[in-house]
Amino acid sequence: MNDTIMVTGGAGFVGSHLCERLVQDQHDVLCVDNLYTGSRQNVRGLLGSRYFEFMRHDVTFPLYVEVGQIYNLACPASPVHYQHDPVQTTKTSVHGAINMLGLAKRVKARILQASTSEVYGDPAVHPQPEGYWGNVNPIGLRACYDEGKRCAETLFFDYHRQHGLDIKVVRIFNTYGPRMHPNDGRVVSNFIVQALRGEPITIFGDGQQTRSFCYVDDLVEAMLRMMKTERGFTGPVNVGNPGEYTMLELAETVLALTRSRSSLVFKPLPPDDPRQRRPDIEVARQALGWQPTVTLRDGLVPTIDHFKQVLAA
Repeated sequence: MNDTIMVTGGAGFVGSHLCERLVQDQHDVLCVDNLYTGSRQNVRGLLGSRYFEFMRHDVTFPLYVEVGQIYNLACPASPVHYQHDPVQTTKTSVHGAINMLGLAKRVKARILQASTSEVYGDPAVHPQPEGYWGNVNPIGLRACYDEGKRCAETLFFDYHRQHGLDIKVVRIFNTYGPRMHPNDGRVVSNFIVQALRGEPITIFGDGQQTRSFCYVDDLVEAMLRMMKTERGFTGPVNVGNPGEYTMLELAETVLALTRSRSSLVFKPLPPDDPRQRRPDIEVARQALGWQPTVTLRDGLVPTIDHFKQVLAA
């Protein structure tokens, strides 16, 4: 059996951290990315490693390689990026899943799908357990991502049932850390960049909507543990930090850590923006022996340092 591990979307924010961890553990890693939202800079420190190989490729086209495991992370994950070309976003989730599942079937590889908390939409159940089917607008501005990821999960489970494929599915909640794109439109990067530039911090709605923020190192650990579970365990498994913060609380924390004097400005809430988002992680605790260890304040410090370097460049 080939022991190479392939990471699609491996030059992205989360993917690059996953590749880094796998290389540190001395696994042979094939990083596949079309660099639509990923960057060579994210994996520059790995390019000289004998364990690491980079391939520029779009997963909406078939790929013929020999690998033992596949982490399927390829897809724009922030509203700014996935709404820029919504048709391509859906293609990446759906065609990408079909192509990677076909590859996994051919080479008999275990494959993990990086799904998302967005499959729950604007949830009517709080916190969100894996058994909740969601509340998603199938024709809204966010549907290209939400429904694309939901369809990808469908494909994974149908390949599992129909072809006996060895699948793993994790649903990733809001994640932050170094290498986030400064213009990705996510709330953590928005607030930090605005604070460091001394610009007003933009809060949509009244600032009382909540999110849960998981530091990227905690997420990577959960994905590695999920990939090592026994064959019959497929998930889906929620992966996120159950600590819940309002947007106002996040803004105040960022202002304190950056020592910024930025003011707060309030704008209308975007369509279909979830009011609450917090994972029920009991399955992850029981099945993976995992729970996040990095607090929001502790994770924001290196994230802010990253953005200071980016903005100074």
